[in-house]
Amino acid sequence: MKYLYALLFIGCHFSSFTFGQKVSLKHSDYDAWKRVSEKHISNDGKNIAYVISPQEGDGQGFIKTNKEFAINRAYDLNFSQDNNILIGKIKPTLSLTRTEKKLKKKKEEMTKDSLFIFQINNSSLIKIPNLISYKTPEKSGNAYAYLIEPSIKKDSTSKKLKKFNEENGFRLVIANTLKNSSLSFDYIKDYGFSKNGKSLAFSSSGKDSTQKAGLYVLDLESGSFSNILNSTGKIHQFSLDSQGHQLACVIDLDTSKKTLDRNPSLFFWKTGQTTAQNLYDKTTLKSSENYVSEWFKPKFSEDGKRLFFGRRPKALEPDTNLLAEDQVKLDVWNYKDEHLMPAQLANLEQEKKRSYLSVFHISENKTLDLGGPNLPNVLITNDATELYFIGINAKPYSNEHWDWHRKHDAYLINVSTGKLTPIYKGNMGENPSLSPSFEQVAYYSLIDTSYYFYDVNSKKTIRITNNKSFTDLEDDDHPDFPSPYGTVGWTKNSLLIKDKYDIWEVPTASPSSLKRLTFGREKNITYQYLKLDPEAKSIDFNQKLLLQTVNHSTYQEGFSILENGKVSDQVISDHQYYFGGKAKNSTEFLFQKANFSTPLELMVGNLNNKEITQLSQLSKQLQNLKWGTVEHVNWQSLDGINLKGLLYKPENFDPNKKYPMITYFYEKSSDDIHNFIEPSPTRSIINFSYFVSNGYLVFVPDIVYKIGYPGESGYNCVIPGVQSIINKGFVDQSKLGIQGHSWGGYQTAYIITKTNLFTAAESGAPVVNMTSAYGGIRWGSGMSRQAQYEYNQSRIGGNLWDKYPLYIENSPLFSLNKVKTPVLILHNDADDAVPWYQGIEMFMGLKRLQKPTWLLNYNGEKHGIMQRQNRKDFTQKMSEFFDFYLKNSPMPDWMSKGVSAVNKGLKPN
Repeated sequence: MKYLYALLFIGCHFSSFTFGQKVSLKHSDYDAWKRVSEKHISNDGKNIAYVISPQEGDGQGFIKTNKEFAINRAYDLNFSQDNNILIGKIKPTLSLTRTEKKLKKKKEEMTKDSLFIFQINNSSLIKIPNLISYKTPEKSGNAYAYLIEPSIKKDSTSKKLKKFNEENGFRLVIANTLKNSSLSFDYIKDYGFSKNGKSLAFSSSGKDSTQKAGLYVLDLESGSFSNILNSTGKIHQFSLDSQGHQLACVIDLDTSKKTLDRNPSLFFWKTGQTTAQNLYDKTTLKSSENYVSEWFKPKFSEDGKRLFFGRRPKALEPDTNLLAEDQVKLDVWNYKDEHLMPAQLANLEQEKKRSYLSVFHISENKTLDLGGPNLPNVLITNDATELYFIGINAKPYSNEHWDWHRKHDAYLINVSTGKLTPIYKGNMGENPSLSPSFEQVAYYSLIDTSYYFYDVNSKKTIRITNNKSFTDLEDDDHPDFPSPYGTVGWTKNSLLIKDKYDIWEVPTASPSSLKRLTFGREKNITYQYLKLDPEAKSIDFNQKLLLQTVNHSTYQEGFSILENGKVSDQVISDHQYYFGGKAKNSTEFLFQKANFSTPLELMVGNLNNKEITQLSQLSKQLQNLKWGTVEHVNWQSLDGINLKGLLYKPENFDPNKKYPMITYFYEKSSDDIHNFIEPSPTRSIINFSYFVSNGYLVFVPDIVYKIGYPGESGYNCVIPGVQSIINKGFVDQSKLGIQGHSWGGYQTAYIITKTNLFTAAESGAPVVNMTSAYGGIRWGSGMSRQAQYEYNQSRIGGNLWDKYPLYIENSPLFSLNKVKTPVLILHNDADDAVPWYQGIEMFMGLKRLQKPTWLLNYNGEKHGIMQRQNRKDFTQKMSEFFDFYLKNSPMPDWMSKGVSAVNKGLKPN
């Protein structure tokens, strides 16, 4: 049954505010803090939908037509392709969900989402409970479909009915937005539209003689449907082509086997056939990897002429004759391994599901293997109609575990013949890119710091840049190859590339004739191209191009239009801008803007003019809060380098008062002056907004590095910066804090071994011993840590054996006896970036030396804290730590008494 609800027109998103004396932020304010969590614009640009969500609680969806309407707890919104409806989900209330969890209800017993359909023409709303999922066509059409779990009255007949569940399937409803009609089918497990929205396929577990188990195709224009495959086998993946005339399916027909050695089949169907045909299985696939991969979803090219599918080798079986206690659990690390064992384990599931690409040329009835063990990565586009694909092979160089710049070979693959043509060997850089004409391949070489064209017809390679301004040499201070600023994309006859400021055109016919399209260097402005049509194959100069701009002198940001070779400002102000998507068939686009005093508000702009409309009203959240300001400050490092940083000041700042100050840093942050810092429980660092609202100064200095001396570089930049703020006369020099995480945690640890300036320090996930960390593993990726120290962030400039003294000199562990600053350490036992024994080494050293120190380890958390309850706890504890030392607040029990293992997680009396 469907229920119709009236919607109320609303004027703003925050119903009431209590005006009066402003108050400081509290940790309890975080949950209710709201943000824009979703934003959508209809194809015609006339309607906008967005969601305002608190950090924890029930959100609200908004629909802007000629009026504005609200739907409580709405999310996952989508406009129909014909602009007639907005469809989405409605969550149960958070309080209901929490109550059901406390009652230990099973997943299938929990209250489910509802589906809503908002009719734009008459502003009516329909809600449908017990939603499992919904889908809409990708490109066009006037239909939508959804799965629900029907409510069945419990009586004598209901016990005989087949249950609706994940194994058996649910009820599928397909609705037409124009005809106000619908069809439904029961016990459906999966479903999907063709891109044009004219066909829909679904798999059924079987209902009765009229609906057998198998696969069906429904013609949405006529309403007729066909059973194209009868089988109770497991259907893994299926796809329709863009026009809905062809279907491919991977299915395991054998329901009796319980082994890992499965034999999936690839079935193919096209309009006019009554049933799908078994195209390939292990007996018919002529390949060394002759199993159809169940992990690769079949894909049709946009023109429907090609079908791509995956292959895999035979799966090995475990020895079932062994008892569990007799099985050996062993990892063998071999110096000849292509990948380190930790990397193999980190990527285990991915490798189990690795598929090698093949193509079936439909009209020719011909299949070619495009990928394989020696060409594992084939770059396939969304369109997949190109004459050539590009294949990447890094296997010949995979044993160089210490080098994060992985060399690779690149090949041109003729999709029609399968022929491979080498593009280059052993290059380091981004994956190459094929021009729309299929006549050039562009790539960047890290070693040469240059871009190249490979000419497909002549098979010659042409160097197209010698100017290192297209790399980040201007700002980067790593002992490493400079990275490129990147490519913008292809036009019909050229490649667009970037330097720090501008966009350049490289004609494919005359690559030496580089042409600058923007002129930002002279004005210290960076121009960044924004792709308005995600499906566009190339950039069209006949259309208006939207550029995002940053003025590095004024720090103003905004949007500009590139048209007829000229750049004109569209929107510019003292804010930070974030592009949010353009309407498909009109000139309206969404964006968000913010600065430190303004949350990320949702706006609508237009490519044809400078008019903007603000949709959200999030700034009202600040009206009763003490907030603050931010400004740039300047000083010189001890090396005589001019530096810049950020200074955050409390609201109603009084230069005649003395304030406590916390210094936080992580390389360079001065460009972030317009960032809005949302009050929220932190994953690793201080929340600037909270501390400033509570009467602290926060200083964020930039750091520049001298190769081989990262610790000293941090000291030489931070200490004179702090002293320059002290010299202004409004800092309480006896109340100075310092805080950093990861790389900032290392530098914090180093700095407090060289100075007693700071009253308290928090060091998160610090490396304190570069010699032990050097030989370790980044467990998240399984990669060796050696590159981290040689040429990456640590910037030592060589390996441990060649630069041994520098590894010792830059390790705080060996100078902990000089520390007089109380230290709070955060290091979690599942840290996948920095080995958590580094935090233990720091704690044990300070404890042995009888220095005040505390170590917080949130069990199971990684490099940064992710679980919200843990974030709340750490945010509270870090503020209590600094408040005790910098504001004379009482020492909390966890600092004075500790928490024993016996009392861990228990509620105190």
